[in-house]
Formats: sequence, structure tokens, C-alpha cells
Amino acid sequence: MLVAVLAAIVASFAWLGLDLSALVSAESMGHMGRFVAEFFPPDLSPDFLARTAHGALQTLAVSALGTVLAVIVGAVLALPASGRAGWPAQQAARFGLNLLRSVPELVWAALMVLAAGIGPFAGALALALHTTGVLGRLFAEALENAPPAPERALREAGAGRIAAFGYASLPLVAPQWLAYSLYRWEMNIRMAAVL
Repeated sequence: MLVAVLAAIVASFAWLGLDLSALVSAESMGHMGRFVAEFFPPDLSPDFLARTAHGALQTLAVSALGTVLAVIVGAVLALPASGRAGWPAQQAARFGLNLLRSVPELVWAALMVLAAGIGPFAGALALALHTTGVLGRLFAEALENAPPAPERALREAGAGRIAAFGYASLPLVAPQWLAYSLYRWEMNIRMAAVL
């Protein structure tokens, strides 16, 4: 297996024709040096700092809104995707989640600019669409892996489906859902800066 992996790596370098010596050539080092030098001295003028602060807050707001929307819709879609509403609903929900997460944020952003115009709203929608697919799938897998005994015990004791889910399964998966949500928010902050 190790030989096959090494052969694939060597074949990739050969097929792509990568010239690693170009990274350390005098010309490329000069270009990188000039690029880094342009960062100094930093612009600390009040006008530039105010624009930077506004942009940073807007980036944070876009990422937070996109993540919150994704958490809500992802949680709703995770229920059928985990098989709680039967096989047809499970397949439909999984297909929808796969579709949402297979399209990169930049493609969603291009589509949302056409729908909502250029601005932070289009960016938040783009992040929400992609992140819904990711979080919905993760939430569904967490539900599938949760032990069914507590919810079954509450159902057999006479609790309704919603109460049994809310008091048995949801507390088991909530820490995992929160961890996934915070991790995706961190990723969305970086992607919002790109958008």
C-alpha cells in the first residue's frame, strides 16, 4: 500500500510537470520579498482603520447570520435525513443536503448575487446554503448514532414523539451539534472574508 501511494505521488509530480525549483529561484524570492515588504509600514490612518473595522464587523455579521440560518435549517432537515420520517423522506433529505454541500460557497455566492444583488445579504445566503448541507448531514449522523433506548423508554411510558425527542435524544446530541455549529462558524468567518 505504501509503495502504491508513493508511486501515485511520484506519478502526480511527473504528470503535472511541477517545477519545485521555481519556488526558491531568485526571481520568485524577489517577488515574494517585494510582496511582504508592501505590508510595511502598515497604514494606521483613522480613515483606513475605520473602513477596516467596518469590514471586519460586516464579515463577522455575515458569518454569524449565515451560520445561524444553517443551524436552523440543518436541524430541521436532519430529522428526516436521520430516518425519523421514513425511507423516502430520508433519501429526499439526504439528496438535498448532498446537493447543498456539494456546491462551493463561491458558486452559491454568484447565484445569490443574481438573486439578491451584490452585498452582505448575498454572502450570508451563500454561506447559509452550503453550511446547511454540511451541518444537516453532521446533525443527522449524530442523531443516527445516538442510543435509541432513552427515547424509546419515554415513548413506552406515554410521552409523545416531540417530548420524547426533546427530553431524550436532543440532550444527547446537543453538545455535538453545538460543537459542529461553532466549528462551522469559525470556517464561515474565513469564507465571509473571502466573499
